[in-house]
Amino acid sequence: MLKTCQNDLVALRAANQAAARVLWEMIRIIKPGMTAIQLDDRAADIMNELGASSAPRLTEDFPGNTCISVNEVIAHGIPNHRVFRCGDFINIDVSVEKDGFFGDVGYTFVLGQHRDPDLQNLCRTARNITLMAVKNSLPGKRLNEIGKIIEDETRRNGYTVIRNLCSHGVGRCLHEHPVNILNFYDPGEDLVLEEGMVIAWEPYISTCATRAVEVKGCEHALTTHNRSHVAQFEHTVLVTGSKPEILTVI
Repeated sequence: MLKTCQNDLVALRAANQAAARVLWEMIRIIKPGMTAIQLDDRAADIMNELGASSAPRLTEDFPGNTCISVNEVIAHGIPNHRVFRCGDFINIDVSVEKDGFFGDVGYTFVLGQHRDPDLQNLCRTARNITLMAVKNSLPGKRLNEIGKIIEDETRRNGYTVIRNLCSHGVGRCLHEHPVNILNFYDPGEDLVLEEGMVIAWEPYISTCATRAVEVKGCEHALTTHNRSHVAQFEHTVLVTGSKPEILTVI
């Protein structure tokens, strides 16, 4: 678990701001007709400008600078020459390393102006659930209490949680203690949040699936067994003595 001093916080904030800037520039420039690898190349340029590096490349030998998942791919999508089209359901997950610290942020959206209202509702619900987890990141709060909030709100909206994709700690590693934070209620989880902890909340909310599986023939990319839609929004948050500080807001 990261023990944050003032210098650590400055560097940690800078890493997460870099991740957020890369993400928002990618969202700004993406358009139908572009390929994922073109978008990923631009992300690499922005990282270089900010003095940051791709965390997936650095830590996982990932063959891209960012994870770009389209339609049936729900996570860890490898940027390729697939052409984006209007109506594509896209998730971008950006993780960077800067000066020895890591930042992590993600966003899901429908590309183009003609947007499926069901997918829009899924995105809106997933985003709100992530923000609820962030809001509840307070000293003394049990992780399983937040997991219950995520699970209950997901069910209330008629969706399901992908149970084998977790939130996690962030700091001097991309996945730092607590490494596997379940996005549902686990009665056996007794870990309590403490001031100074840094958590990347990223619940994956699905229309009707509960598990992610590997895409056949691809080492990294994940899908669901029934090709259902999944939305993920991710923010990295610092637990403070007052209200949580979202590090990935610019």
